[in-house]
Amino acid sequence: MTIKTRFAPSPTGYLHIGGVRTALYCWAFAKHHGGEFLLRIEDTDLERSTAESVKVILDGMQWVGLHADNADHIVYQTQNFPRYKELIQKLLNEGHAYHCYCSKEELAEMRERAEREGTATYDRRWRPEPGKTLPPIPEGREPVVRFKSQIDGITTWHDLVKGEISIPNAALDDLIIARADGSPTYNFCVVADDYDMGITHVIRGDDHVNNTPKQINIFKALGATPPAYAHLPMILNEQGKKISKRSGDTVAITEYEALGILPEALLNYLARLGWAHGDDEFFTMQQFVEWFDLAHVSSSASRMDAKKLYWINAEHIKAAANAELAGLVLPRLEQQDVAVAAGPKLEDVLALVKDRAHDLNALAAECAYFYRKGVPAEADVAKHWDAEAHARMQRFADRLAGLPEQDWTAEHIHNLFAPFCEAEGIKMGKLGMPLRLAVCGTAKTPSVDAVLALIGKAEVLRRIRESA
Repeated sequence: MTIKTRFAPSPTGYLHIGGVRTALYCWAFAKHHGGEFLLRIEDTDLERSTAESVKVILDGMQWVGLHADNADHIVYQTQNFPRYKELIQKLLNEGHAYHCYCSKEELAEMRERAEREGTATYDRRWRPEPGKTLPPIPEGREPVVRFKSQIDGITTWHDLVKGEISIPNAALDDLIIARADGSPTYNFCVVADDYDMGITHVIRGDDHVNNTPKQINIFKALGATPPAYAHLPMILNEQGKKISKRSGDTVAITEYEALGILPEALLNYLARLGWAHGDDEFFTMQQFVEWFDLAHVSSSASRMDAKKLYWINAEHIKAAANAELAGLVLPRLEQQDVAVAAGPKLEDVLALVKDRAHDLNALAAECAYFYRKGVPAEADVAKHWDAEAHARMQRFADRLAGLPEQDWTAEHIHNLFAPFCEAEGIKMGKLGMPLRLAVCGTAKTPSVDAVLALIGKAEVLRRIRESA
Protein backbone atom coordinates (compact mmCIF):
# COMPACT_ATOMS: atom_id res chain seq x y z
CA MET A 1 0.00 0.00 0.00
CA THR A 2 1.27 3.45 -0.92
CA ILE A 3 0.92 5.89 1.96
CA LYS A 4 -1.00 8.98 0.86
CA THR A 5 -1.58 12.06 2.98
CA ARG A 6 -3.20 15.36 2.09
CA PHE A 7 -3.16 18.97 3.19
CA ALA A 8 -6.56 20.54 2.54
CA PRO A 9 -6.73 24.27 3.37
CA SER A 10 -9.71 26.51 2.68
CA PRO A 11 -8.82 29.60 0.60
CA THR A 12 -10.64 32.07 2.82
CA GLY A 13 -7.66 34.05 4.11
CA TYR A 14 -3.95 33.68 4.84
CA LEU A 15 -1.95 30.47 5.29
CA HIS A 16 -1.99 29.99 9.06
CA ILE A 17 1.07 28.95 11.07
CA GLY A 18 -0.91 26.02 12.49
CA GLY A 19 -1.84 24.92 9.00
CA VAL A 20 1.80 24.87 7.97
CA ARG A 21 2.67 22.58 10.88
CA THR A 22 -0.15 20.27 9.80
CA ALA A 23 1.15 20.31 6.23
CA LEU A 24 4.68 19.64 7.51
CA TYR A 25 3.61 16.57 9.48
CA CYS A 26 1.55 15.28 6.53
CA TRP A 27 4.51 15.79 4.20
CA ALA A 28 7.06 14.21 6.54
CA PHE A 29 4.87 11.19 7.30
CA ALA A 30 4.34 10.51 3.60
CA LYS A 31 8.01 10.98 2.72
CA HIS A 32 9.19 8.86 5.66
CA HIS A 33 7.14 5.95 4.27
CA GLY A 34 8.03 6.58 0.63
CA GLY A 35 4.49 7.77 -0.04
CA GLU A 36 2.73 10.74 -1.59
CA PHE A 37 1.84 14.13 -0.14
CA LEU A 38 -1.14 15.68 -1.94
CA LEU A 39 -2.68 19.14 -1.90
CA ARG A 40 -6.41 19.84 -2.02
CA ILE A 41 -8.04 23.26 -2.03
CA GLU A 42 -11.38 23.11 -0.21
CA ASP A 43 -13.05 26.03 -1.95
CA THR A 44 -16.72 25.10 -1.64
CA ASP A 45 -17.40 28.21 0.48
CA LEU A 46 -18.08 30.28 -2.62
CA GLU A 47 -18.78 33.49 -0.70
CA ARG A 48 -15.47 33.52 1.21
CA SER A 49 -13.07 31.62 -1.07
CA THR A 50 -10.97 33.86 -3.29
CA ALA A 51 -8.36 33.41 -6.01
CA GLU A 52 -6.08 35.70 -4.01
CA SER A 53 -6.26 33.37 -1.02
CA VAL A 54 -5.49 30.39 -3.23
CA LYS A 55 -2.39 32.21 -4.46
CA VAL A 56 -1.37 33.01 -0.87
CA ILE A 57 -1.61 29.31 0.01
CA LEU A 58 0.35 28.15 -3.04
CA ASP A 59 3.01 30.84 -2.58
CA GLY A 60 3.31 30.00 1.11
CA MET A 61 3.74 26.29 0.43
CA GLN A 62 6.34 27.12 -2.20
CA TRP A 63 8.21 29.39 0.21
CA VAL A 64 8.47 26.82 3.00
CA GLY A 65 9.39 24.13 0.48
CA LEU A 66 6.53 21.70 1.11
CA HIS A 67 6.01 20.60 -2.46
CA ALA A 68 2.95 18.48 -3.17
CA ASP A 69 3.32 15.42 -5.38
CA ASN A 70 0.22 16.53 -7.29
CA ALA A 71 1.48 20.09 -7.82
CA ASP A 72 0.48 19.91 -11.49
CA HIS A 73 -2.95 18.45 -10.68
CA ILE A 74 -4.09 20.06 -7.44
CA VAL A 75 -7.58 19.01 -6.42
CA TYR A 76 -10.12 21.85 -6.24
CA GLN A 77 -13.40 20.85 -4.66
CA THR A 78 -15.43 23.21 -6.84
CA GLN A 79 -14.32 21.14 -9.84
CA ASN A 80 -15.69 17.96 -8.29
CA PHE A 81 -19.38 18.87 -7.97
CA PRO A 82 -20.51 16.33 -10.61
CA ARG A 83 -18.70 13.57 -8.70
CA TYR A 84 -20.27 14.63 -5.40
CA LYS A 85 -23.72 14.55 -7.02
CA GLU A 86 -23.04 11.05 -8.34
CA LEU A 87 -22.01 9.73 -4.91
CA ILE A 88 -24.92 11.41 -3.15
CA GLN A 89 -27.29 9.73 -5.59
CA LYS A 90 -25.56 6.41 -4.87
CA LEU A 91 -26.26 6.87 -1.13
CA LEU A 92 -29.88 7.76 -1.88
CA ASN A 93 -30.33 4.73 -4.13
CA GLU A 94 -28.85 2.37 -1.54
CA GLY A 95 -30.87 3.72 1.36
CA HIS A 96 -27.97 5.44 3.14
CA ALA A 97 -29.43 8.92 2.59
CA TYR A 98 -32.86 10.50 2.29
CA HIS A 99 -34.66 13.74 1.49
CA CYS A 100 -35.70 16.03 4.32
CA TYR A 101 -38.30 18.77 3.85
CA CYS A 102 -38.07 20.52 7.23
CA SER A 103 -38.64 24.27 7.29
CA LYS A 104 -36.32 26.74 9.01
CA GLU A 105 -38.92 27.20 11.73
CA GLU A 106 -39.14 23.47 12.39
CA LEU A 107 -35.37 23.19 12.60
CA ALA A 108 -35.22 26.14 15.02
CA GLU A 109 -37.73 24.37 17.28
CA MET A 110 -35.64 21.21 17.16
CA ARG A 111 -32.48 23.12 18.14
CA GLU A 112 -34.23 24.68 21.13
CA ARG A 113 -35.50 21.30 22.28
CA ALA A 114 -32.09 19.70 21.80
CA GLU A 115 -30.47 22.39 23.94
CA ARG A 116 -33.04 21.81 26.70
CA GLU A 117 -32.90 18.02 26.62
CA GLY A 118 -29.29 17.45 25.57
CA THR A 119 -30.26 15.29 22.61
CA ALA A 120 -29.30 15.22 18.93
CA THR A 121 -30.59 18.28 17.13
CA TYR A 122 -32.53 16.66 14.30
CA ASP A 123 -35.49 14.47 15.33
CA ARG A 124 -35.28 12.37 12.15
CA ARG A 125 -38.91 13.00 11.22
CA TRP A 126 -38.16 12.52 7.51
CA ARG A 127 -35.96 9.47 8.03
CA PRO A 128 -37.57 6.47 6.33
CA GLU A 129 -37.93 3.40 8.50
CA PRO A 130 -39.90 0.15 8.03
CA GLY A 131 -43.53 0.72 8.99
CA LYS A 132 -43.06 4.48 9.45
CA THR A 133 -45.42 6.95 7.76
CA LEU A 134 -43.58 10.07 6.61
CA PRO A 135 -45.19 13.54 6.71
CA PRO A 136 -46.79 14.83 3.50
CA ILE A 137 -44.27 16.59 1.23
CA PRO A 138 -44.76 20.38 1.47
CA GLU A 139 -45.66 21.90 -1.85
CA GLY A 140 -42.93 23.98 -3.50
CA ARG A 141 -40.25 23.22 -0.88
CA GLU A 142 -36.92 21.86 -2.12
CA PRO A 143 -35.47 19.18 0.17
CA VAL A 144 -32.01 18.78 1.60
CA VAL A 145 -30.32 15.38 1.54
CA ARG A 146 -29.46 13.89 4.92
CA PHE A 147 -27.12 11.02 5.65
CA LYS A 148 -28.75 8.12 7.45
CA SER A 149 -26.43 7.85 10.45
CA GLN A 150 -26.15 4.81 12.66
CA ILE A 151 -28.40 5.15 15.70
CA ASP A 152 -27.20 2.27 17.86
CA GLY A 153 -23.73 1.37 19.07
CA ILE A 154 -20.59 3.47 18.99
CA THR A 155 -18.11 4.62 16.38
CA THR A 156 -14.56 3.91 17.52
CA TRP A 157 -11.22 4.56 15.91
CA HIS A 158 -7.62 4.40 17.03
CA ASP A 159 -6.32 7.91 16.67
CA LEU A 160 -2.59 7.83 15.87
CA VAL A 161 -1.98 10.76 18.23
CA LYS A 162 -4.76 10.66 20.81
CA GLY A 163 -5.27 6.91 21.13
CA GLU A 164 -8.67 5.21 21.09
CA ILE A 165 -11.67 7.52 20.70
CA SER A 166 -15.28 6.36 20.93
CA ILE A 167 -18.38 8.40 20.10
CA PRO A 168 -21.90 7.08 20.79
CA ASN A 169 -23.82 6.97 17.51
CA ALA A 170 -26.88 8.31 19.33
CA ALA A 171 -25.01 11.61 19.63
CA LEU A 172 -24.63 11.93 15.87
CA ASP A 173 -27.21 13.79 13.82
CA ASP A 174 -28.38 12.72 10.41
CA LEU A 175 -26.16 15.38 8.92
CA ILE A 176 -27.05 17.27 5.77
CA ILE A 177 -24.84 16.16 2.87
CA ALA A 178 -26.53 18.27 0.15
CA ARG A 179 -28.29 21.59 0.61
CA ALA A 180 -31.63 22.46 -0.95
CA ASP A 181 -29.85 24.04 -3.92
CA GLY A 182 -28.00 20.77 -4.50
CA SER A 183 -24.59 21.97 -3.28
CA PRO A 184 -22.70 19.40 -1.18
CA THR A 185 -21.60 20.09 2.39
CA TYR A 186 -18.19 19.97 4.02
CA ASN A 187 -18.17 16.54 5.66
CA PHE A 188 -19.44 14.80 2.56
CA CYS A 189 -16.98 16.55 0.22
CA VAL A 190 -14.08 15.61 2.48
CA VAL A 191 -15.03 11.94 2.44
CA ALA A 192 -15.65 11.89 -1.32
CA ASP A 193 -12.27 13.48 -2.03
CA ASP A 194 -10.33 11.36 0.45
CA TYR A 195 -12.02 8.32 -1.11
CA ASP A 196 -11.22 9.29 -4.70
CA MET A 197 -7.68 10.48 -3.89
CA GLY A 198 -6.88 7.21 -2.10
CA ILE A 199 -5.89 8.97 1.11
CA THR A 200 -4.61 6.43 3.63
CA HIS A 201 -3.82 8.75 6.53
CA VAL A 202 -5.65 11.93 7.50
CA ILE A 203 -3.44 14.13 9.69
CA ARG A 204 -5.23 17.30 10.78
CA GLY A 205 -6.04 19.58 13.70
CA ASP A 206 -7.99 18.22 16.65
CA ASP A 207 -10.78 20.70 15.97
CA HIS A 208 -11.89 18.03 13.47
CA VAL A 209 -12.30 15.22 16.02
CA ASN A 210 -16.08 15.68 16.11
CA ASN A 211 -16.22 15.37 12.32
CA THR A 212 -14.36 12.07 12.27
CA PRO A 213 -17.18 9.68 13.34
CA LYS A 214 -19.48 11.29 10.77
CA GLN A 215 -16.88 10.82 8.05
CA ILE A 216 -16.08 7.24 9.09
CA ASN A 217 -19.76 6.33 8.78
CA ILE A 218 -20.02 7.94 5.33
CA PHE A 219 -16.96 5.95 4.21
CA LYS A 220 -18.60 2.74 5.39
CA ALA A 221 -21.84 3.62 3.61
CA LEU A 222 -19.88 4.08 0.39
CA GLY A 223 -18.40 0.61 0.88
CA ALA A 224 -14.92 2.02 1.45
CA THR A 225 -12.35 1.56 4.22
CA PRO A 226 -11.84 4.79 6.19
CA PRO A 227 -8.30 6.15 6.35
CA ALA A 228 -6.31 6.17 9.58
CA TYR A 229 -6.74 9.41 11.52
CA ALA A 230 -4.28 11.49 13.53
CA HIS A 231 -5.50 14.66 15.22
CA LEU A 232 -2.91 17.26 16.17
CA PRO A 233 -3.38 19.47 19.24
CA MET A 234 -3.54 23.23 18.79
CA ILE A 235 -0.64 25.63 18.78
CA LEU A 236 -1.19 28.32 21.41
CA ASN A 237 0.45 31.72 21.73
CA GLU A 238 3.00 32.48 24.43
CA GLN A 239 0.19 33.37 26.85
CA GLY A 240 -1.40 29.95 26.37
CA LYS A 241 -4.32 31.28 24.34
CA LYS A 242 -5.50 30.62 20.81
CA ILE A 243 -3.29 32.32 18.24
CA SER A 244 -5.05 35.28 16.67
CA LYS A 245 -4.32 38.57 15.00
CA ARG A 246 -6.44 40.31 17.62
CA SER A 247 -3.95 39.22 20.27
CA GLY A 248 -1.10 40.64 18.21
CA ASP A 249 0.23 37.21 17.29
CA THR A 250 2.19 36.51 14.14
CA VAL A 251 -0.22 34.26 12.28
CA ALA A 252 0.36 34.28 8.53
CA ILE A 253 3.36 32.62 6.93
CA THR A 254 4.05 35.73 4.86
CA GLU A 255 4.63 37.64 8.11
CA TYR A 256 7.42 35.26 9.10
CA GLU A 257 9.12 35.84 5.78
CA ALA A 258 8.92 39.59 6.37
CA LEU A 259 10.42 39.11 9.84
CA GLY A 260 13.50 37.56 8.27
CA ILE A 261 12.86 33.95 9.25
CA LEU A 262 14.37 31.31 6.98
CA PRO A 263 11.79 28.78 5.76
CA GLU A 264 13.94 25.83 6.83
CA ALA A 265 14.28 27.39 10.29
CA LEU A 266 10.53 27.86 10.57
CA LEU A 267 9.93 24.24 9.59
CA ASN A 268 12.60 23.09 12.05
CA TYR A 269 10.86 25.07 14.79
CA LEU A 270 7.38 23.86 13.89
CA ALA A 271 8.59 20.26 13.73
CA ARG A 272 9.64 20.51 17.38
CA LEU A 273 6.39 22.24 18.34
CA GLY A 274 4.58 19.09 19.35
CA TRP A 275 7.08 16.36 18.36
CA ALA A 276 10.48 15.36 19.66
CA HIS A 277 13.45 13.21 18.71
CA GLY A 278 15.36 12.97 21.94
CA ASP A 279 17.02 16.29 22.73
CA ASP A 280 17.66 17.24 19.10
CA GLU A 281 16.70 20.88 18.50
CA PHE A 282 18.52 21.83 15.29
CA PHE A 283 18.16 19.57 12.28
CA THR A 284 17.60 19.54 8.54
CA MET A 285 14.37 18.52 6.85
CA GLN A 286 16.13 15.41 5.53
CA GLN A 287 16.86 14.36 9.11
CA PHE A 288 13.30 15.20 10.13
CA VAL A 289 11.87 12.93 7.44
CA GLU A 290 14.16 10.12 8.59
CA TRP A 291 13.13 10.53 12.24
CA PHE A 292 9.48 11.50 12.03
CA ASP A 293 6.72 9.29 13.34
CA LEU A 294 3.30 10.02 14.79
CA ALA A 295 4.01 8.01 17.94
CA HIS A 296 6.16 10.85 19.26
CA VAL A 297 3.67 13.63 18.51
CA SER A 298 2.40 15.09 21.77
CA SER A 299 -1.29 14.86 22.55
CA SER A 300 -1.09 18.19 24.42
CA ALA A 301 -1.22 21.70 22.99
CA SER A 302 2.07 23.48 22.31
CA ARG A 303 3.03 27.09 22.93
CA MET A 304 4.85 29.43 20.61
CA ASP A 305 8.21 30.65 21.89
CA ALA A 306 9.65 33.54 19.89
CA LYS A 307 13.07 33.29 21.56
CA LYS A 308 13.39 29.64 20.59
CA LEU A 309 12.28 30.39 17.02
CA TYR A 310 14.88 33.12 16.62
CA TRP A 311 17.57 30.93 18.19
CA ILE A 312 16.86 28.17 15.67
CA ASN A 313 16.78 30.78 12.90
CA ALA A 314 20.20 32.04 13.97
CA GLU A 315 21.57 28.50 13.85
CA HIS A 316 20.26 28.03 10.33
CA ILE A 317 21.75 31.36 9.26
CA LYS A 318 25.14 30.22 10.56
CA ALA A 319 24.84 26.92 8.70
CA ALA A 320 23.62 28.42 5.42
CA ALA A 321 25.91 28.83 2.43
CA ASN A 322 27.04 32.43 2.01
CA ALA A 323 25.89 32.50 -1.61
CA GLU A 324 22.40 31.44 -0.55
CA LEU A 325 22.30 34.10 2.17
CA ALA A 326 23.49 36.73 -0.28
CA GLY A 327 20.44 36.09 -2.45
CA LEU A 328 18.17 36.61 0.58
CA VAL A 329 19.95 39.62 2.06
CA LEU A 330 20.51 41.57 -1.17
CA PRO A 331 16.80 42.49 -1.65
CA ARG A 332 16.70 43.74 1.94
CA LEU A 333 19.74 45.94 1.33
CA GLU A 334 18.22 47.25 -1.89
CA GLN A 335 15.06 48.19 0.02
CA GLN A 336 17.30 50.43 2.13
CA ASP A 337 18.92 51.89 -1.01
CA VAL A 338 22.22 50.25 -0.08
CA ALA A 339 24.21 49.57 -3.25
CA VAL A 340 26.70 46.71 -3.01
CA ALA A 341 28.21 46.73 -6.51
CA ALA A 342 31.10 49.05 -5.64
CA GLY A 343 31.85 47.47 -2.28
CA PRO A 344 33.22 44.17 -1.04
CA LYS A 345 31.74 40.89 -2.21
CA LEU A 346 28.54 40.29 -0.24
CA GLU A 347 29.40 36.63 0.36
CA ASP A 348 32.67 37.70 2.04
CA VAL A 349 30.82 40.16 4.26
CA LEU A 350 28.30 37.51 5.25
CA ALA A 351 31.07 35.09 6.15
CA LEU A 352 32.25 37.66 8.69
CA VAL A 353 28.93 38.78 10.17
CA LYS A 354 26.38 35.95 9.80
CA ASP A 355 26.99 34.59 13.30
CA ARG A 356 25.91 37.96 14.74
CA ALA A 357 22.28 38.01 13.54
CA HIS A 358 19.18 36.03 14.47
CA ASP A 359 17.14 37.05 11.42
CA LEU A 360 17.70 38.22 7.85
CA ASN A 361 16.70 41.81 8.59
CA ALA A 362 19.29 42.07 11.35
CA LEU A 363 21.78 40.37 9.04
CA ALA A 364 21.14 42.99 6.36
CA ALA A 365 21.77 45.70 8.96
CA GLU A 366 25.07 44.02 9.84
CA CYS A 367 26.07 44.12 6.18
CA ALA A 368 24.92 47.66 5.41
CA TYR A 369 27.81 49.56 6.99
CA PHE A 370 30.28 47.74 4.76
CA TYR A 371 28.76 49.67 1.85
CA ARG A 372 27.52 52.84 3.49
CA LYS A 373 28.51 54.38 6.79
CA GLY A 374 25.66 54.45 9.26
CA VAL A 375 24.64 57.31 11.54
CA PRO A 376 26.20 56.77 14.99
CA ALA A 377 23.83 56.60 17.94
CA GLU A 378 24.06 59.61 20.25
CA ALA A 379 24.79 57.35 23.20
CA ASP A 380 27.73 55.75 21.39
CA VAL A 381 29.12 59.15 20.39
CA ALA A 382 28.84 60.42 23.96
CA LYS A 383 30.56 57.33 25.31
CA HIS A 384 33.35 56.80 22.78
CA TRP A 385 33.97 60.03 20.82
CA ASP A 386 35.90 62.34 23.14
CA ALA A 387 37.63 65.62 22.33
CA GLU A 388 40.75 63.84 21.07
CA ALA A 389 38.96 61.29 18.92
CA HIS A 390 38.92 63.22 15.66
CA ALA A 391 42.61 64.15 15.71
CA ARG A 392 43.56 60.66 16.86
CA MET A 393 41.60 59.10 14.00
CA GLN A 394 43.41 61.31 11.51
CA ARG A 395 46.77 60.25 12.91
CA PHE A 396 45.78 56.60 12.68
CA ALA A 397 44.59 57.18 9.12
CA ASP A 398 48.13 58.30 8.30
CA ARG A 399 49.37 54.92 9.56
CA LEU A 400 46.79 53.10 7.47
CA ALA A 401 47.68 55.15 4.41
CA GLY A 402 51.26 53.91 4.71
CA LEU A 403 50.22 50.30 4.17
CA PRO A 404 50.94 49.14 0.62
CA GLU A 405 47.83 48.00 -1.23
CA GLN A 406 49.02 44.39 -1.26
CA ASP A 407 49.36 44.52 2.54
CA TRP A 408 45.78 45.71 3.12
CA THR A 409 44.82 42.63 5.12
CA ALA A 410 43.35 42.09 8.57
CA GLU A 411 46.70 40.84 9.81
CA HIS A 412 48.72 43.85 8.65
CA ILE A 413 46.04 46.28 9.88
CA HIS A 414 46.03 44.53 13.26
CA ASN A 415 49.79 44.88 13.50
CA LEU A 416 49.37 48.69 13.46
CA PHE A 417 47.19 48.77 16.59
CA ALA A 418 49.66 48.09 19.41
CA PRO A 419 52.43 50.46 18.20
CA PHE A 420 49.87 53.23 17.64
CA CYS A 421 48.28 52.79 21.07
CA GLU A 422 51.72 52.78 22.70
CA ALA A 423 52.71 55.97 20.89
CA GLU A 424 49.43 57.64 21.89
CA GLY A 425 49.56 56.36 25.45
CA ILE A 426 46.07 54.83 25.21
CA LYS A 427 44.41 51.45 25.55
CA MET A 428 42.94 49.66 22.57
CA GLY A 429 39.40 50.74 23.47
CA LYS A 430 40.35 54.38 22.83
CA LEU A 431 41.34 53.40 19.30
CA GLY A 432 38.98 50.60 18.39
CA MET A 433 35.64 52.11 19.42
CA PRO A 434 36.13 55.56 17.84
CA LEU A 435 37.53 53.80 14.76
CA ARG A 436 34.33 51.76 14.45
CA LEU A 437 32.22 54.93 14.74
CA ALA A 438 34.36 56.77 12.20
CA VAL A 439 34.30 53.99 9.61
CA CYS A 440 31.06 52.10 10.25
CA GLY A 441 28.83 54.45 12.22
CA THR A 442 28.27 51.83 14.91
CA ALA A 443 30.18 50.63 17.95
CA LYS A 444 29.09 47.04 17.39
CA THR A 445 31.02 45.27 14.67
CA PRO A 446 33.12 42.13 14.31
CA SER A 447 36.87 42.41 14.75
CA VAL A 448 37.66 45.88 13.48
CA ASP A 449 40.78 44.82 11.57
CA ALA A 450 38.74 42.31 9.55
CA VAL A 451 36.04 44.94 8.93
CA LEU A 452 38.54 47.50 7.64
CA ALA A 453 40.20 44.91 5.42
CA LEU A 454 36.89 44.08 3.74
CA ILE A 455 35.69 47.65 3.29
CA GLY A 456 38.87 48.50 1.45
CA LYS A 457 41.67 51.00 1.85
CA ALA A 458 40.35 53.91 -0.19
CA GLU A 459 36.88 53.80 1.36
CA VAL A 460 38.22 53.43 4.92
CA LEU A 461 40.52 56.43 4.51
CA ARG A 462 37.72 58.49 2.97
CA ARG A 463 35.36 57.76 5.86
CA ILE A 464 37.98 58.54 8.50
CA ARG A 465 39.00 61.79 6.84
CA GLU A 466 35.35 62.89 6.69
CA SER A 467 34.51 61.86 10.26
CA ALA A 468 33.57 64.69 12.60
